[in-house]
Formats: sequence, C-alpha cells, structure tokens
Amino acid sequence: MRDMTVQKTVLVWITESTWPACVEAARERAPHDDVVLLHVSDDEVAAAAHHAYSGLLGRGHRPDRDPGSRLEELSGAAAADILEAAAHRLGRPCELLDHHGNVEHEVVSAAADADADLLICARDGDRTRPGPHSLGRAGRFVVDHAPCPVLLVWPGDE
Repeated sequence: MRDMTVQKTVLVWITESTWPACVEAARERAPHDDVVLLHVSDDEVAAAAHHAYSGLLGRGHRPDRDPGSRLEELSGAAAADILEAAAHRLGRPCELLDHHGNVEHEVVSAAADADADLLICARDGDRTRPGPHSLGRAGRFVVDHAPCPVLLVWPGDE
C-alpha cells in the first residue's frame, strides 16, 4: 500500500521568550511537514523613540543620533539571532520569515499567505492563571483570527 500522507505547511510563531517550546512542538508534531519560522518585530517602540527624539526633545538634533534608528538595528539583529537559533534547534531545512509591524496582524496574515495547515504558538500570559489570562493580547487575537488550526503550547524548560 502506498503512503498517502500529504505534506503540510506548519507556521511556527517565534517570540523571544517562548520560541524553544514552539520549535520542540514542531519537531514532535510535524516531523515531515514543511516548517516556516516566523518572527515579528513590533515597530511601536522604535516609532515612539523616533517621535520623542524629533518632537519632544526639540529640533536641531542630528539624525544619526536618533535612538529609534538604533532600536530598529538592534531589533533586526535580535530577530535574526532568534530565527537562526530556532532553525538550528529544529534541525532541518525550514523557511525563515522576519516581519515588522502590528504583531498579531502580521502573524494572522503570514498564516494566510503561507496557506498554513497549522500554526504553533505558545501561551504568553500569566502561567499561574490558566484560562483567558494565559494568553496576552497578541496571542488572544491570533487564536481568535487565525485562518488555520492553532496549537498552543506552554513554554517550559527546554
């Protein structure tokens, strides 16, 4: 009898604090599927620094001293490091996506764009309070609006 398994696309939402649990879930539950690792950088912090530097601190400042630009550089480097570490831990070929913008909208959009069959993400709220409080604002939005099934994992001591 022929193997009739269909290869699926699994999107793994990588965040700074929960990526190991998400990667382990992909390794265990999708060993033969195409994996896409996604990190989303929230641009609000850098934008706030840009605005503070240009508006609240007055005019005449040099653009090369804008703290928002430095935050953008650091965010990009951190995202690349996390994606690289996650890919290494996954231990097989995968696609890496580094998005910027509104985190929850970017995750939902990436799942739709990848035609994902499964989205893996981790609970990111108060672990001592199971239920709705075990998800932060972005996680709740993603669970409510994802265009595919969502596997929620608890972050742990991987």
